[in-house]
Amino acid sequence: MATHLSHFSNAKTNFSINTKSKLGRSSAPTVVAAAQNQSYWASIDAEIDTYLKKALPIRPPESVFEPMHHLTFAAPRTTASALCVAACELVGGDPSLAMVAASAIHLMHAAAYTHQHLPLTDRPRPKSEPTVQHKYGPNIELLTGDGIIPFGLELLARSVDSARSNPTRILRVIMEITRASGSQGVVDGQYKELGIDGSEITGLELIEYVCKKKEGELHACGAACGAILGGGAEDEIEILRNFGLYAGMVQGMTAKENPMMEAKIERLKEMALKELGSFDGKKARLELISSLVEPSLCAAYT
Repeated sequence: MATHLSHFSNAKTNFSINTKSKLGRSSAPTVVAAAQNQSYWASIDAEIDTYLKKALPIRPPESVFEPMHHLTFAAPRTTASALCVAACELVGGDPSLAMVAASAIHLMHAAAYTHQHLPLTDRPRPKSEPTVQHKYGPNIELLTGDGIIPFGLELLARSVDSARSNPTRILRVIMEITRASGSQGVVDGQYKELGIDGSEITGLELIEYVCKKKEGELHACGAACGAILGGGAEDEIEILRNFGLYAGMVQGMTAKENPMMEAKIERLKEMALKELGSFDGKKARLELISSLVEPSLCAAYT
C-alpha cells in the first residue's frame, strides 16, 4: 500500500499545532489545506474499501454474503477506521500493517449501525436518527449484523504472521476492538441513546455521554490500534488513544448540530490538539491527523 503522506509531505499548510497557546487551538486551515486534508483521509477510506471488497466478495451462499456485503458498505463512513491507518503512520509504522484492523473497525461500526437501524416501528428512535432505505427485512438485517462481527474478528485472526512477529499485537488489537464495540463502548452508547436502560441521564449530559461511548471510544480504539500495530511506544499509544477519544466526541457532537454544544466542542478540540503536541519532528503528519477535528472534515463525515 502506498504511503498516503507522500504527496503532502512537502506541502505548505497554513496552520500549526501550538500547545503553548490556548491549549493547542490551531488557526483555521486555508481552502487549499482543507482540500489536501480531505484528500488524505479520502485516500485511506478508498484503500479500506478496496481491502474490504476483496475480503468480502459476494460468493456462495449468496443469501448470506450478498446482504453482508451490502450492509458493510451501506453504513456511513466513520473516521475511526482511517485514524487507525493514520496513527500507524504517525508512529513510524508501515500503514499496510493497520489495514486489517481498520477494516475490522469499520465492520464493527457497520454491525452496530445495522442493529440500531433495524426496520422496526415499535421502539423509540432519536429525532436525529437518519432515514435509512432498507433492502432487507429486520430478520435478515439482524442476523447479518450478527455475522459481520465474527467476520471482522476472523480477518484479524488470519492476519497473524509469525514472520512479522505480530501475534501479540494482533491479540491486543482484538481486545481493543471488542471492548470499544461492546458493552463498555458502542453498545452502551446505543442503550443510553435509545433510552432502554432506565438511565436518568438527560439533555446535554446524555448527548455527551452517547458521543463519548459511540464515536469517542471507537476513535480512541482506532488510534490506539494503529499505534500498537505501528510499533509505537506505550506513551505514544496512550496519547493517540486520548486524541482519538476527543476527536471522536467532536465528530459526534458536531453531527448533533446543537448550538449549546459549541463551547464543549471547542474545548474538546483544544484537548485533542494538546495531546498531539508531544510528537516532535513530524509536522506534516501532525497537521494532517489534527485536521480530524476541523469543521470542514467533520461536516464531510456527518
